[in-house]
Amino acid sequence: MIGGKNDDLNGIICVNKPQGFTSFDVIAKMRGILRLRRLGHAGTLDPMATGVLPVFVGKATKACDIIPDHDKTYRAGFRLGFVSDTQDSSGKMTELGGAEKVTAEKLEALLGDFRGDIMQIPPMYSAVTVNGKRLYDLARKGIEVEREARPVTIYKLVLTDFDEASHEGTLEISCSRGTYIRTIINDIGEKLGCGAVMTSLVRTAACGFSLSDCVSLEELQANADSGNSAGKYLIPIEKVFADYPSVKLDEHREKLYRNGVKLKIELMGGCIKCGGIHRVFGTDGGFIGLGIANAETMEFTVYKNF
Repeated sequence: MIGGKNDDLNGIICVNKPQGFTSFDVIAKMRGILRLRRLGHAGTLDPMATGVLPVFVGKATKACDIIPDHDKTYRAGFRLGFVSDTQDSSGKMTELGGAEKVTAEKLEALLGDFRGDIMQIPPMYSAVTVNGKRLYDLARKGIEVEREARPVTIYKLVLTDFDEASHEGTLEISCSRGTYIRTIINDIGEKLGCGAVMTSLVRTAACGFSLSDCVSLEELQANADSGNSAGKYLIPIEKVFADYPSVKLDEHREKLYRNGVKLKIELMGGCIKCGGIHRVFGTDGGFIGLGIANAETMEFTVYKNF
């Protein structure tokens, strides 16, 4: 039976996803731990990857599809001299050779080609849909199809270490949503002429959260086994919207707003920036949800309430 101490939980629990778990595996595990069904996550991670996975609990699941774009940061291990059908070391590896010619200086010089706005072809082993079919479903059948390159932005790409003897190293990457880290590494290897595969991946930041905000599944399980609520791990939902301006409503306007009534911006005391999304707080300081200020109609309306 689902239900118990956590019935009234609403917010975000950041999980340090373990290796070998899919993002959905984490949700399934947490449903058992929390005894709750209403869970969702932001930013899918491959089974190989570990790190920041924000899990939305209760009413906070309403935010899953409206989360603002945040840069994601990763620490990725790689090895030169190989290619893989999955672009990482979990797939079928083929040795190419030639990695002995690559120095740290040569690698550093090449990274500039992958910074900024670039076009990236998604890998076959990905959840991207082509003609109604998931690429990974086609790949598992041995079918490869043409994929269109998509624009992504690489804000930061730094070689933090490289061992010329083992041809292994680590990259620190900050990028936009939809970027495939293993594809960056694959494409670097292709340009070097020796191939490259991703050997590890840790997401160190996502949705405004970092590893320091995360809890392990083991800790969550131990907490539940002790009969405790998971409330102490909960992060308020408004934190994910921290970049939006805020507005506090008086008692009269709060009642109107909660009932879906459009508010006149000129009567709100200049606390609204015309145009864009705002965080909305009630008279008690509690987070109500998000509202939109329409610069054309000069009205403030509900976008999403929690």
